[in-house]
Amino acid sequence: MTIPNGAELARPFLPTLDFEVSKAFYEAIGFAKLLDDEVAIFSAGSGGFILQRLYDKQWASMTMMQLMVDDLDAWWARIESLRLKSEFGVPEPRPPKMQPWGLRVGFVVDPSGVLWHVAQRRMSVPHDA
Repeated sequence: MTIPNGAELARPFLPTLDFEVSKAFYEAIGFAKLLDDEVAIFSAGSGGFILQRLYDKQWASMTMMQLMVDDLDAWWARIESLRLKSEFGVPEPRPPKMQPWGLRVGFVVDPSGVLWHVAQRRMSVPHDA
């Protein structure tokens, strides 16, 4: 069975320990906020995510997101300029390096503990698109 046409966007719900701090964090990084109400919807390229006013430490610490970018060095320069550790109390972002699974990835943890893999898109690999 195939998915019917019109189902092109999947947006995971992410936990927030502090809803306002998490919204500010994602805005600082550069995600576009599409909705700010009982939930906050952010766009990330052709996808996105929804912040909710719900927190579970185990869930947050086990959640990982991947953001594929065309220019990881430019993204990383922005991330480093934000001083996320001092501004938001998050762990120091880990700079990009080649990973055993074949992607060059930098790591950022949000204020609730969600781990983001910011990865360099490989144009020759269809599933990186």
